[in-house]
Amino acid sequence: MIETKEAFEELYNIIKKLRSPEGCNWDREQTPQSLRSDLIEETYECIEAIDDKDSEHTKEELGDLFLLVTMLAYMHEQEGLFSVSDSLNGISEKLIRRHPHVFGDSDASTPEEIIRQWDDIKTNVEGRKAKDSVLDKVSNGLPPLEKAYELQKKAAKVGFDWKNIKDIWDKVYEEIDEVKDAENISFDELEAEIGDLIFAVVNIARGYKVDPAIALQRTNNKFTKRFHYIEKKMKNLDEELSSENFELMDSFWDKAKVTEREV
Repeated sequence: MIETKEAFEELYNIIKKLRSPEGCNWDREQTPQSLRSDLIEETYECIEAIDDKDSEHTKEELGDLFLLVTMLAYMHEQEGLFSVSDSLNGISEKLIRRHPHVFGDSDASTPEEIIRQWDDIKTNVEGRKAKDSVLDKVSNGLPPLEKAYELQKKAAKVGFDWKNIKDIWDKVYEEIDEVKDAENISFDELEAEIGDLIFAVVNIARGYKVDPAIALQRTNNKFTKRFHYIEKKMKNLDEELSSENFELMDSFWDKAKVTEREV
């Protein structure tokens, strides 16, 4: 079996070959911008494999992530901006620097102490400028659902949070009523109220310590599998997928749910 060091070196050399003039035209044309969506997609596919507890699939998806991350780093190396080793050395140094309770003489032991120490090192050792707002720490590049979750977590860390789950449920019911009321006002108001409702549901997920993006991805995968079942059954009956056949399709949806429980 190839050792880890040699395995990574082989991957690096393959990527160098693919990006070279003698390599692959498609790989050579890719840029960091063109691979952004692939990075997000592969990350979710890896999460799905982990959720399924499928170690073979997880191994494959982690390999895809290694490919994309290494490819992205090598693209910057080609531009002379930084090398792949610069990136690897940087994260190794950061991990050692931010874990003085492991690699140094700090006595921080509880998760809360470790987080405070982490933040202190970022500001006072690494010289990172303190943010004007605690919410400034949340990346603007996050998709809306993930950003809502992170904004809520940051606010909660400084005490701006519901005290119990019942209060959050009350807020959800309040937002549902406001969506219903907005139906007869204007599209703009309706859109705003639906946004508030989604934000409140994200709060519910956080209250139960569930990552809403991962939960939604599981539902997306579940919907996809059930709809594939509907398509298969409709095709077997030589029936069209149409609104006129909704009741038939809905019955297959219920059967798909039963099939899932029997697995």
